[in-house]
Amino acid sequence: MLTFLLWILAVILVVAGVASLLRRRFLWGVALIVIGLLVGPGGVSIFT
Repeated sequence: MLTFLLWILAVILVVAGVASLLRRRFLWGVALIVIGLLVGPGGVSIFT
């Protein structure tokens, strides 16, 4: 269950990062994408 919640959180962060990039907020967009990749269970999760 925790893995699923982390995956959902990571997807939300990455989508928000892409949306920020499209609105020309590059630093914020890249930061959200990197955080999403760090939180996600498929990446290097900071919670495990």
